[in-house]
Amino acid sequence: MVMFKPGTIVKVLVSNIPNAGYDYRLTAPADIGTFVSVNVMNRPCIGIVWGIGDSGLPESKIKNISVVHNAHLPITDLQWIQKMSAWTLIPLGMILRLIVNVSDAFSPPRTEPMYSYNFESNVRMTQNRQAVADAFASNDNEPMTISDIQNIARVSSSVVRTMIKNETLLLTGEQVKERDFSELIYTDSGDIELNSGQQNAADSIASAINTGGFSVHLLDGITGSGKTQVYFDSAWRAYSRGKSVLLMMPEIALTAQFMSRFESRFGAPPVIWHSNLTTARRREIWRGVLGGRIKMVVGTRSALFLPWQDLGLIVIDEEHDTSYKQEDMGNYHARDMAILRAKIAGIPVVLASATPSAETLENVNNGKYHHLKLTSRFGGAQLPTISTIDLRENRPTPYIFNEAEQTGFLSAPLCDAISQTLGAGHQAMLFINRRGFAPIIQCKKCGWTATCPDCSVGMTYHKRLGKLLCHMCGRTAPLDMACPDCGTDVSMRGVGLEKIQEEVNVRFPNARTALVSSDIITSRQALERLVHQMECGEIDIVIGTQILAKGHHFPNLTLVGVVDSDMGLFGTDFRAAEHTFQQLFQVAGRAGRGSHPGHVLLQTYQPEHPVLTAICAGNRDEFMQMDMAGRRLAQMPPYGQLIAVIVEGEKESVLQRYCTDLASVAPNLIGGKIMGPIAAQIYQVRNWYRMRFLIAGGANAQLQPIVTHWLAKVKQPANIRVKIDVNPINFM
Repeated sequence: MVMFKPGTIVKVLVSNIPNAGYDYRLTAPADIGTFVSVNVMNRPCIGIVWGIGDSGLPESKIKNISVVHNAHLPITDLQWIQKMSAWTLIPLGMILRLIVNVSDAFSPPRTEPMYSYNFESNVRMTQNRQAVADAFASNDNEPMTISDIQNIARVSSSVVRTMIKNETLLLTGEQVKERDFSELIYTDSGDIELNSGQQNAADSIASAINTGGFSVHLLDGITGSGKTQVYFDSAWRAYSRGKSVLLMMPEIALTAQFMSRFESRFGAPPVIWHSNLTTARRREIWRGVLGGRIKMVVGTRSALFLPWQDLGLIVIDEEHDTSYKQEDMGNYHARDMAILRAKIAGIPVVLASATPSAETLENVNNGKYHHLKLTSRFGGAQLPTISTIDLRENRPTPYIFNEAEQTGFLSAPLCDAISQTLGAGHQAMLFINRRGFAPIIQCKKCGWTATCPDCSVGMTYHKRLGKLLCHMCGRTAPLDMACPDCGTDVSMRGVGLEKIQEEVNVRFPNARTALVSSDIITSRQALERLVHQMECGEIDIVIGTQILAKGHHFPNLTLVGVVDSDMGLFGTDFRAAEHTFQQLFQVAGRAGRGSHPGHVLLQTYQPEHPVLTAICAGNRDEFMQMDMAGRRLAQMPPYGQLIAVIVEGEKESVLQRYCTDLASVAPNLIGGKIMGPIAAQIYQVRNWYRMRFLIAGGANAQLQPIVTHWLAKVKQPANIRVKIDVNPINFM
């Protein structure tokens, strides 16, 4: 490692702004990767020493570094940042911002008023107050600042002020002392006895950990096969060798069930990293990882960007899950960037899934990844039987609600199965991946449709809220049953999970029901309450969206009914079939995980569709081979590359002119093409208009330099935003 002396002009990569580094003068010895504090346009920023200065500016114009911190990133992390930027086209400084993602990372904790939740308060609980209570519970009831309460609970300042006034929130003093985690030591309980399949997989990964070097292992196990205990074994082997371990998973999978299993195995709770941590907790975890005091973290995709020291293993649970794709602060796929980080650092990666992605399976087929299969459920539980209900022959009958006839969506065979399940004292799940009550509010006379004025999408009626809601921007509006154009009564069309609950309550009046969706379950605590109710038998029928598909273990749940299996089958996205298969297979896997056999019923108008026949027959591999053969012919990922360029503008005329200018200088690609511009499928979001280009090329095409050179030819107007998405998942 090169050690630069004080007075040396070095290039500093600054976080939070698009940059490739600025020159500064060292005020203390530092090497490449050392964290420093600098001023950029009189604003304090954190950066890292990137290399020797090369701006050529006179020394008199070069500023001094404010502080050289006693902390650094490994050289492999700098290489990772460089390669990630080259692949995703995210500026280097913005990637560093993903790493330096806590405020005042190197400053003493700020003194701020702290409040605790008064659980003895007798005030009436509203939805907002419950969200505040959940925020405290999810952070172990530690005191919080007002800004943390607002950000985590997603409530307004007026809600917090009212709760302070009525003494539901109590002032407890100033900022608490920062925890250093030095006492956190894990042990292996040794209580878990792996079956032969699990042991073979665990031994294979253990060999890679002991040998060292980069390798990727696909832990391919059916739902309920015990994948978690296998990668727990791997995590312990890496940790016991003094290495740091990252366990990544989708946010909704961070449940009390998982935390309990972790603590039971390792003798202490995990350090958890997710989006709803307080500022103080984020800061102390970040500093704990940087200082090497935290060696094991369970977290969502952003945990990949913690300043890891001596990282020895990365586990990515549910590796196929689309929530690993980030689309806000730069577009990247956390699974792919984790594998890139592991390759540069020379460490193993474990990918776990019951429905691996096409990209992962192709790497297995090419011999790049090791394939470890678990073919039986842990503890002797049997896979559920899966069959379709042909809605062409079993059309749902109407039901009466409030003395009016309503369109039904549950067929007689599904209702009979629910009755039998409840009669046996078991639980049922109904799955429909659509929130709210009715997705379409329309006038049958003139055709008027309730649409969001800020987005080019229809507004969904949420009966629970009593309002129309835009699922793009969150805008709400009252429901007026009279058409604003002609005065005729409007009608509600389509079905959401609230509508299904209404029908269930009519058809099964004695059943206890619960709804589960992202707008109802807004915190980990709310999800854990639902899980607890299911485990205690307080719910007979749970009705929900894709939140229910991930990782939950309900031993008494024996029936899963999919209300509309056709919903995702005919999308324009080339991944539609794969994603639908994964979603339905994961949902089906919730049934029969205990001692009682499970049954899955798929309502469909297309029972002969390859996705549904494959699920019913358990032919995952055959289905994926067929789907991937079609992609190979079309040169779609993983057999080709795509880069989407999304251009957004506040003024439609400026957007159109800029896109026309880009199209006029688009290069001619050999073995590829640039398509567009066309209006994005959702043309307007939050009053910004959107156009899209799509660049396609072969699997080995070097498209990124071409896109960079092309976009540089046209000056970007100030009120235009350009987003680049390599191998996009969202085509909206």
